[in-house]
Amino acid sequence: MGRFETLGYDLGADGVAWVTLDRPEVHNAFDARMLRELRTLWRELREDDAVRVVVLTGAGDRAFCTGVDRGALGDPDLAIGQRGATPLHFDDPGDWISPKTAGDLWKPVIAAVNGMACGGAFYLLGQVEFIIAAEHATFFDPHTSYGMASVFESMAMLQRMPLGEVMRMQLTGSHERLSARRAYEIGLVQEIVPGDQLHEAAARVAAAIASQPPLAVQATVRAVWYAQELGYRQALEVAKTLIHVGNDPASLAEGQAAFTSGVRLPWRLR
Repeated sequence: MGRFETLGYDLGADGVAWVTLDRPEVHNAFDARMLRELRTLWRELREDDAVRVVVLTGAGDRAFCTGVDRGALGDPDLAIGQRGATPLHFDDPGDWISPKTAGDLWKPVIAAVNGMACGGAFYLLGQVEFIIAAEHATFFDPHTSYGMASVFESMAMLQRMPLGEVMRMQLTGSHERLSARRAYEIGLVQEIVPGDQLHEAAARVAAAIASQPPLAVQATVRAVWYAQELGYRQALEVAKTLIHVGNDPASLAEGQAAFTSGVRLPWRLR
């Protein structure tokens, strides 16, 4: 996958794929090329059985992603709005970059946030399984400061943050930033580490997840997202199907072998 110009990609022997937003000169903001490359990559990761877990990060230590590249706003592929004569045909760049919307990808995606994450970065953070952040990471949404409504970003963050926190972050625009510590306190971030330990921390938890039977892991991911998106009783109905799909004989045999072998991976308290 070395053909990408805006993304770094590396697949380890442990089944962990590292995806790096690689435009550090513009704080890893996305242009039309990155949109297209992300959409392509998510679909390819979906079909590659060697990939068990994905870690998503940004190049450098100043930013994870700062949303759309304002220097590329003239590109029609970045335009939000109606296509053709009918308002029913509506395009949004977020449909191209989010792993689940763009790629229908239900392999776990972990975000390793290594600096600023703002604006359109929430398209990505809204569809990862969890977030590990460097101590210097910050989160904010400048849309309102620039006279733009924060709509898709706000809706994505409401799935991960309390209502009051979403309102305050979106409405204060560029005037306030959430620290990594505050993001951890409200549940947006699941772990904070020094910047020079971010890669190691993400690699450790990704390897642990990747060591387990992949179908069981992926069915668990899908179950949690169904429960988030559906009503509780609707989700329970879907759960009956997921139990059949996710508990296949090969996965159960692998899990039983691991249990009876007497060999236990060392666990970590956090």
